[in-house]
Amino acid sequence: MARVDDPFALIATERLALADLVDELTEAQLATQSLCGAWTVREVAAHLMAAEDGAVTEFLVAWVRGGFSFDKANQRMTAARASMPVAELTALFREHADSRFTPPTMDWHAPLSDVMIHREDIAVPLGLPSDRPVESWRHVLDFVVSPKARRGFVPGRLPHVRLVATDVDWSHGSGPEVTGPAAALALAVSGRAAGLETLSGSGRDLLGQV
Repeated sequence: MARVDDPFALIATERLALADLVDELTEAQLATQSLCGAWTVREVAAHLMAAEDGAVTEFLVAWVRGGFSFDKANQRMTAARASMPVAELTALFREHADSRFTPPTMDWHAPLSDVMIHREDIAVPLGLPSDRPVESWRHVLDFVVSPKARRGFVPGRLPHVRLVATDVDWSHGSGPEVTGPAAALALAVSGRAAGLETLSGSGRDLLGQV
């Protein structure tokens, strides 16, 4: 994985950019189905912005009670915040944008990947542009294909394909090739079917089975 001088500054930048995006959404947009399971755009925002005082302890408790499942812990915390006014959620997100908390067993790649991928969960169904720096997506890709991420952050095992980004110097794996923008590769590898639409190559159908 490529090194970054201050990865948490990078994460803070992405959090602040996402808060700006969410602040501009209408109620109809907030009620739109996201790319993330059964969650609406509002629920994805609530998941990301569960950052008020005590959230770290709350996450650890929810993680243990959920059988050490990141997904179940996130569901518990999201449900508790989905009814909060968006302005309160984004204010908390900005207040804690510099948080250095990482999930157990994970490093800084996990929170960066969380905010980058969930931004697309919001932006893609709303027809908003994917305009984040491509170098940030390189770090996300390094993480989501790693064994550690496949165990606890993203679903399933990767098929035997070669992933090649067309907008940044990044590739991974061997086998039938899948090419496309880094953001779309990250979505597809994370189990989002929408990411497949801009990908090409003989391995695309295999990747779609993630």
